[in-house]
Amino acid sequence: MEIFRNSRLRLTLIYSSIMCIFLIVLIVGVQKVMNWSFDSEQRRELFDAANGVAEAQAYQIQHPNVTIDETRYYRNTNDRLFFYVFDKWGQLVGFMRASFRVEPFILEYMNQESIPNGEIKVYAYPNENGRMTSIMMTSKKIRLGEIEQTIYVGKDVTALYSGLQKATMALILLGVLALILATIIGHIMAGRAIVPMKEAYERQKQFAADASHELRTPLAVVMASADLLLADKSIQNPLLREVIQDLKGEVKKMSKLVSDLLTVARSDNNALKIKIQKLDLGDLLNQNIRMMTPLAEKKNISLSGVNIQECFIQGDEQKIKQLILILVDNAIKYTTDGGKVTVAIEKITEDSVSFSVQDSGIGIAPEDQERIFDRFFRVDKARSREMGGNGLGLSIATEILRLHDGKISVSSELGVGTKFTVELKTVR
Repeated sequence: MEIFRNSRLRLTLIYSSIMCIFLIVLIVGVQKVMNWSFDSEQRRELFDAANGVAEAQAYQIQHPNVTIDETRYYRNTNDRLFFYVFDKWGQLVGFMRASFRVEPFILEYMNQESIPNGEIKVYAYPNENGRMTSIMMTSKKIRLGEIEQTIYVGKDVTALYSGLQKATMALILLGVLALILATIIGHIMAGRAIVPMKEAYERQKQFAADASHELRTPLAVVMASADLLLADKSIQNPLLREVIQDLKGEVKKMSKLVSDLLTVARSDNNALKIKIQKLDLGDLLNQNIRMMTPLAEKKNISLSGVNIQECFIQGDEQKIKQLILILVDNAIKYTTDGGKVTVAIEKITEDSVSFSVQDSGIGIAPEDQERIFDRFFRVDKARSREMGGNGLGLSIATEILRLHDGKISVSSELGVGTKFTVELKTVR
């Protein structure tokens, strides 16, 4: 059924949304941790390298005639690590050159920008292949007497950043696959969770159908007995006759409820059958107006038709009559004495015709307008009970329109009135 399909989809959507949020947080967290880990490790290596070069330069300044083993102080040297040493006049006094592909870029940045002492900066530029090359650099100043030098130490971290980017993309891909898998599993689990509810609903549905069917006969017997008692001239007691009349009225209400329940049960079981034929909608509307006029006059309500004209539709005559009766009966029921109910054909096109039933009754609050088509929903339960309403009329009307591929809409304002508009397909 539609209600269970929608519930299953909603449960799947909720589960998938939760998993999506969880995976996004997880991926972002892992990416941040990886980035912090890589970045902090590279920064530590640069600081160690800068300190090593500074110690080597200080030793060489203090012992100019001693040859030193630079690797002793510069243990982290590799093909991606480099340094340049400048004196206070900007003359290059020592270096371990970077790759010839990145050296022009590095020298240009060292000439154009000043890296604060002890800070680390990352520079990026596009190489000849259009890919971004990333260079991490730091600086360190040393002073020994009048000698002052600035050491620039850097490292080509392109491969590391590229690896981090690929790892992030891999995480996103795994996250998407995990989300798809979680959605499938969630859909399966939601289906299993709904099975007991669906079984209980099916049992309840079958009970309603069986009970409605079985109640029709005893109610008919009670109604016939009440008619016989009212026809018995020997019963002259006014109070007794009033009690019998009240009994007959309650049986009528009960019979209508049983009939509505049976209709709903049959619609749930797809057992409602319709006999499609060519119908004059204008004639059906006029018939209903004539039939309901005495009921309207009892409440001093004006029931009239506007623009009722000949227009043909394809439909089941009894079902369309029931649809019109539900709408007009509701309009009269919820319109106060002295009010007005209008039945009108709104628009006729080649493909469809729309008619409306408008009243000047109590109106429907905006928050209730979406629920009035739900089964057993009543805006004012106390008043609905007094008026004989059971909350099934509009639900049945919706089912009738579903069988005819029709539509229904409502517009209402509290204290002003309500207008129901129905659209049906015309005969081509």
